[in-house]
Amino acid sequence: MIGSNSSLDKLEKGETPERYQRNIGTIGVAGQQKLLRGKVVIVGAGGLGGNIIELLARQGVGFIRVIDGDSFAVHNLNRQLLATEQNIGVNKASAAVERVAAINSDIITEAIPQMLTKENAKELLADVDVVVDALDNIRDRLLLSQITRELGLPFVHGAIAGFTGQVTTLLPGDVGLERIYKKDSSGEKGIETQLGNPATTPALAAAIQCQEVVKLLTGIGEVLQNRLLYFDTEFNLFEVLTLK
Repeated sequence: MIGSNSSLDKLEKGETPERYQRNIGTIGVAGQQKLLRGKVVIVGAGGLGGNIIELLARQGVGFIRVIDGDSFAVHNLNRQLLATEQNIGVNKASAAVERVAAINSDIITEAIPQMLTKENAKELLADVDVVVDALDNIRDRLLLSQITRELGLPFVHGAIAGFTGQVTTLLPGDVGLERIYKKDSSGEKGIETQLGNPATTPALAAAIQCQEVVKLLTGIGEVLQNRLLYFDTEFNLFEVLTLK
């Protein structure tokens, strides 16, 4: 693990770290303290995950665990924030931890350079406050939804394809992603393989997912429980749909 979370000690002593002043204007000192105490795991460090990791690190979430067994490839360069020409072939979770250290060395980070499976899921999702879905396939999303429900953890789901994206938040006791995807969905990839992934779509969906995480950790605002925020930027469409 990397980081020390020393800013939390400063805030608790009445000192305001300069890096968080613009945050505190919005969420207050108490809100920032809650973020710094927060523990979040992001499953996937690609298009969605890279943006999510960047934003949560800048906002000061105190502990970030990144799970991804994949490595960067050239075709990731168009949209994945953490991908560079210099780190092709590098594990995505490891690259994410290095990026967070460069942005905010105060954040405690942990890289898990392996894929989430039925066998390791409960261990890798242990001891956190929020689980974030930054996956790119339906099968693993359904597994992640099932395990977080069994563990009683809040779960922020996001998915993208072309100019469209969707975000919802599942709380303990909620029905899982079966309300969105069929239980027998066995395809490894979603519709994004057909519609593509321009850079703007994961950035937008990730920002909304991060805001859900911030709301969950701070208690500020209203999360998208039992609702799905759907957007299509080609036609400037934003809708909040009720999930039944």
